[in-house]
Amino acid sequence: MSPIDSILGIPGLVVQAVKRMKDIHVWAGPRKRPVCMYCASDQLRIKATYQRTLKHTRQGNKLVVLHLRVPKYHCIDCNRYFRHRFAGIRPRLRATETYRLEVFEAHEGGVSQRKLTHTHRIGSATVERWYQSFVKQRVSELSGRSCPQILGIDEHFFTRKRGYATTLVDLKNHKVFDVVLGRSEASLRSYLKRLPGKENVRVIVMDLSETYRRIAQQYFPNAMIVADRFHVVRLVNQHFLKLWQQYDPEGRKNRGLLSLMRRHHWRLTTVQKENLHQYLAQEPVLQALYFAKQQLNGFLVMKSLKRKRAEKMMPQFLSLIAQFEQSPARALAQTLRSWLEPIVRMWRFTKSNGITEGFHTKMEMLSRRAYGFRNFENYRMRVLAQCGWNGVINRV
Repeated sequence: MSPIDSILGIPGLVVQAVKRMKDIHVWAGPRKRPVCMYCASDQLRIKATYQRTLKHTRQGNKLVVLHLRVPKYHCIDCNRYFRHRFAGIRPRLRATETYRLEVFEAHEGGVSQRKLTHTHRIGSATVERWYQSFVKQRVSELSGRSCPQILGIDEHFFTRKRGYATTLVDLKNHKVFDVVLGRSEASLRSYLKRLPGKENVRVIVMDLSETYRRIAQQYFPNAMIVADRFHVVRLVNQHFLKLWQQYDPEGRKNRGLLSLMRRHHWRLTTVQKENLHQYLAQEPVLQALYFAKQQLNGFLVMKSLKRKRAEKMMPQFLSLIAQFEQSPARALAQTLRSWLEPIVRMWRFTKSNGITEGFHTKMEMLSRRAYGFRNFENYRMRVLAQCGWNGVINRV
């Protein structure tokens, strides 16, 4: 292949002429005759020849238009007809796969349809159609996957009309596994029943949702439930702030004190600790609750503990929960007691739903860029293509 022929990037082509006008026009044809696509015979004759005009790519700010001579062959052995096939050029299309992929990547990168209509000379409907075609190709590569070993489950808001959707994330490979409309067991039942590989799931990370816990116990029998560390710590802080509101409503309104109360005690400076202790000295009950809360958070942030050390820490943790049961924070103690096993498993596992929350932020940005979605299936395909696809689209 000569250097001129290789510029097009389509194998089996011979460039016959090039003319630079408003666009770059290239005339080309097949390099050699193929064998019969039906019987693999080489006894072919050219029945007819026709010309295809295709948009191929952009060179600088000029469009490369390919005028392709396409023979129609007649096989003498099997008496059948077929047209010459070229790699990277699909039948009945007026653009090569290279050109369509170029438009797809530009639109996926944030270039608007209006801008692409000017730069690539195609309609906005064509941009959308090509984009949807490649997205479906990506999603089709994900069909039939088995469930991941480490699964993250969380909900996110879709629309006011359709409500919430459930996100399933592969926490090991940092990919979105699937997005399902609904967050109740009834709405997810049909999907979960036909989900392949549920027995392969070993760990499920979730927030303190009773609905998702029942779903995990019913449909993932071999999985251990691990509570998400962020949601557990946030629950503790929320209960403490409610108790603070009951004991000192005026102090609760102080933004400076609020900032100090929310932080971990070991992250405060010396001056901040002195200011906080001066305030707590005026409220003995609140002071006791604050230091108990800090001790509890110290247990919750621990991770990657060995089994023996976790067993040693368990009596102290249970004793602290028992103290909360005898305090105004008994509601918090009941919640911690009901979620004791998933919370204690946080000491052994480092995985959390932080990856899932990050994908939720990306999903929100996708929805903003599209000015919202009405069709959930279009939204799901876009999310899987952007956040869950790990294949490769080969260029021509």
